[in-house]
Amino acid sequence: MKHMVLSNVVPDYPADTRNNPRGVICLANEERFTAAFFSEPLSTYAIGWKDPENIQATLDGIAPPVEVPRRFEYKSAVNIEEFLSEVDDIRAIGSSFKKVEFTGTSVNQKTLNKGLTVTLDRDELVPGKEERTVIRLISRLNRNDLRRAVAALIASASNTGKTWDGTAGKDPDMDVKTDLETGATERGIGDNVIVYGATAWTKRLACLRAQNLAGQARSSTLSQDELAGFLGVDRIVQSKERYQSTKTAKAEVVGAYVLMYYASLLADQEDPSNIKQFWTPTESGRFRVYREEHAKTIDISVEHYSNIVLPSTLGLRKFTIS
Repeated sequence: MKHMVLSNVVPDYPADTRNNPRGVICLANEERFTAAFFSEPLSTYAIGWKDPENIQATLDGIAPPVEVPRRFEYKSAVNIEEFLSEVDDIRAIGSSFKKVEFTGTSVNQKTLNKGLTVTLDRDELVPGKEERTVIRLISRLNRNDLRRAVAALIASASNTGKTWDGTAGKDPDMDVKTDLETGATERGIGDNVIVYGATAWTKRLACLRAQNLAGQARSSTLSQDELAGFLGVDRIVQSKERYQSTKTAKAEVVGAYVLMYYASLLADQEDPSNIKQFWTPTESGRFRVYREEHAKTIDISVEHYSNIVLPSTLGLRKFTIS
């Protein structure tokens, strides 16, 4: 069964030279991450902080988090074996039950150490500056992993092009409902997650509102939870996140895609989810913060351990919306 590990699809950051330009975010140098520079107050602050953009909530909804040690195994099951069926499972007196064998393999992996550093000038420090820097770095690290997860899903999903406009007879919700059945038949387990990019969601609403049918007009007013109930899935994730794609432009992380797949919120190392976000905790939660003092500057570094993995691409599908 095909599986995919996505390690680095975010733009390159400049390397940490230990003499960084003030205010520039750099890839954290692993040498900085020593107990001597661990900051308990800033790490504690990171635990209690809630991201107003909810990037981590979007990431966790798309790629369910699975807590693991640094080095771990996950199962790459042979899907066909989960759906084999016998008519000779009846034991005769004096004999043994029929033996079956599951040949799924264990895949060895590890969580990747990811981090960023910002250098602050002491002459420009004001109360709360270090805490706000921690917030900015955590948001950026979460956005990086969100982009990794979405890029992996987009690259591996079976694609269908859809035009959602004002043409009579178009029904975006029934398009999705029909395709969910295709994915369920391929996998043997029904999809339970649908991810809409902001552009795809807007085109869905515009298409439904343009139809002169009462049912479709009603569909355009459904909340995400109501739409999930109508489509028969556990959750719908609407991604509104954006990132700086060039020096002068921003881009949506998901955009004009609708992604449909299976990912359990109770995912573990063996369940059949299409995508998982393996992560390793630190002594202060998901993120650990370091503070290194110099004569005129202070370096703030934030690190974490994670690895976005697609154990299986079976039944993973997407629409590209125009």
